[in-house]
Amino acid sequence: MKCMNVRMVVAFGLLAASTFAVSNLPLPAEIFDVNGRRAFVMQPEKPAAGSPWVWYAPTLHSYPHHSQRYYFEQLLEHGIAVAGYDLGEVRGAPVSSKAFTGFYDAMVVKGYSPKPVLLGQSRGGLMMLCWAFRNPDKVGAFAGIYPVCNIASWPLQRSKPSVLADYGMSEEEIMKKLDLLNPSENLDGLVKAGVPMFIIHGDSDRPDSIRLPRWQTRGYRKNEPLMNTHGHGSI
Repeated sequence: MKCMNVRMVVAFGLLAASTFAVSNLPLPAEIFDVNGRRAFVMQPEKPAAGSPWVWYAPTLHSYPHHSQRYYFEQLLEHGIAVAGYDLGEVRGAPVSSKAFTGFYDAMVVKGYSPKPVLLGQSRGGLMMLCWAFRNPDKVGAFAGIYPVCNIASWPLQRSKPSVLADYGMSEEEIMKKLDLLNPSENLDGLVKAGVPMFIIHGDSDRPDSIRLPRWQTRGYRKNEPLMNTHGHGSI
């Protein structure tokens, strides 16, 4: 009897942990680990041909949440899976980008498309763009919602400890290598691969943080719809 009670307690604990993990997300999802970090995938009832998926970032303790529910539902209804990977407060360094590749590989092994659409919101835009320019052959498209694109702006100004920890450099070293690290300076591979890009931002957001200032000179035509009277918020 005692053994049975222990098993019931353990089973209940596992169920509660699983429910808690899923309840942090706006919709039910499969939760799995990749190299010791949490990942999720929301699976459509009827997957579209080729098993397409959208890779959402940031995936953190509080993201994605209810404000993403509507467009996640639209994707799922069209047969497109939604997935994400929690690496914590990373800022696009080569090491964290390599770790993101481990998640990408796990999704491909699961049978999903080898060319996901990357959806980066706010600092998630920096995470996805930094991974994208290092892996242009693995990207189907990039979509940004108020994406941070400039390491020297909000990241270093408002989250410096996270930047320094991710890059393993001093601020001075990062600034000296900014042209090698910033996504806006490294779009050539994405242009050559023909990767589409689409960005939405608010007309009162911080332009130094979000815009890709050289994407036109790198071969992209301007495609940045403005949300009138919107700052750096969720849509």
